[in-house]
Amino acid sequence: MPDEPEPTSPFVSFLSDYGLTDEFVGVCKAVVLRAAPSARIIDITHGIPPFDVRAGALALARSVQYLPPGVVLAVVDPGVGSDRRAVAVEVEGGFLVGPDNGLLAPAVAMLGGAVRAVSLTNPEYHLEAPGATFAGRDIFAPAAGYLAAGTPLGELGELIDPMSLVPGMMPLPTDEGGRTTGEVLWIDRYGNAQLNIDPGDLAALGVEPGGPVEIRFGHDRRTGRWVTSYSEAGPLELAVVVDSYGLVSLTADRRPVADELGLKAGSAVALGPAEAGA
Repeated sequence: MPDEPEPTSPFVSFLSDYGLTDEFVGVCKAVVLRAAPSARIIDITHGIPPFDVRAGALALARSVQYLPPGVVLAVVDPGVGSDRRAVAVEVEGGFLVGPDNGLLAPAVAMLGGAVRAVSLTNPEYHLEAPGATFAGRDIFAPAAGYLAAGTPLGELGELIDPMSLVPGMMPLPTDEGGRTTGEVLWIDRYGNAQLNIDPGDLAALGVEPGGPVEIRFGHDRRTGRWVTSYSEAGPLELAVVVDSYGLVSLTADRRPVADELGLKAGSAVALGPAEAGA
């Protein structure tokens, strides 16, 4: 591999679906540090469900505004070894490195859009490998390390049009019949179900904080309440709350509401005013 340039950007923030059972995360970190020995690596998460590009993109979008300037290394790559591109994208304050499969797109948008992008085609900045199934180790981690150490972006491969990057497909809610219908984006560790619904969508329907809200999912219909904190919900109450990312979540006090309601990522949920007597 090329001589190591002087480090200039010490933070590398790492997200993947590798889990922590195998050696994949540790090996990728080691490869980053070969190129940038002084780098400080932040583990965003390695618990993305295997191959779930959308879950990875959402987690990255939720996190990226809080990360320090530097390099983001993101790997959720079901198309590894195929003709999908490996890319590095320059944004204000640093770079994002990963597969061009929609994983990076929402985070790039959160950071104000791409300044430049390259396809990671320069083999001088790859590890030699017997197979093409571990791009995280062989292509993405070296690129992240060299960028963190100050290697110019253009040395890593050919410049590409940022507009050609694969977009992230994020669902939008729809309004019909006096309700707003969205879907579950994410279920957190505590069983809260984040929806792609903004509190303004509820307010536009006449639902107010502290008041009742009708919640429909599958063939079920429940009445909950708009609360301002998790603990405000009663022991057996179903509630909606504006979460720390500014979106509406279904919640219950110290109960995994997603399990109780049989919800998973992608489940449709409709919210609206509670009918009289409901």
